[in-house]
Amino acid sequence: MLPERRVIDLGAYKYIKETYQNELSNRPDFYKEKLTQWRKGEAVVRVERPSNLSRARMLGYKAKVGYAIVRIKMDKGRRRRPTVRMGRHPGHMYVLVQPGLSHQAIAEQRANRVYKNMEVLNSYIVGEDGNHKFYEVILVDMSKAQPGLKLAKGRAFRGLTSRGRKARGLWAKGRQSQRPGPKRK
Repeated sequence: MLPERRVIDLGAYKYIKETYQNELSNRPDFYKEKLTQWRKGEAVVRVERPSNLSRARMLGYKAKVGYAIVRIKMDKGRRRRPTVRMGRHPGHMYVLVQPGLSHQAIAEQRANRVYKNMEVLNSYIVGEDGNHKFYEVILVDMSKAQPGLKLAKGRAFRGLTSRGRKARGLWAKGRQSQRPGPKRK
């Protein structure tokens, strides 16, 4: 039998994490002002430093040359299908569509479309209001990053990031991952 694995938060990151969690749950005035500024801003904004440092460091961010943080503004709610303009389209008259990807996976792809020379390392949520969700995406410039780091090209578009793997159903371990897939004709 394996011993129980426990994650121990040491030092300042423990308190940074607690402060950030309280900020998300209690929603003080300065947090609401910050969300208002983000809402009025652009959809993809490069930021100097991560707003949740403990989470960014946990996901691989380092304050070195070659790493960048991008904040993405995503619309909430169900995803609407583009409306059909002309002609008969009886099979395409549904209004809502399930894209098969989470908002976070789509945010990673949007960040990678703007910053094409960088690869997505990971992402995390930083805020949410009635109409939008805000994510911070960690990007790595492979030409300037540390030599030992190897990332595949186009990770966000091929489902190789953490959220992409979850959308593909690869988060399960053990017997859950052995269930039969779709039957082939």
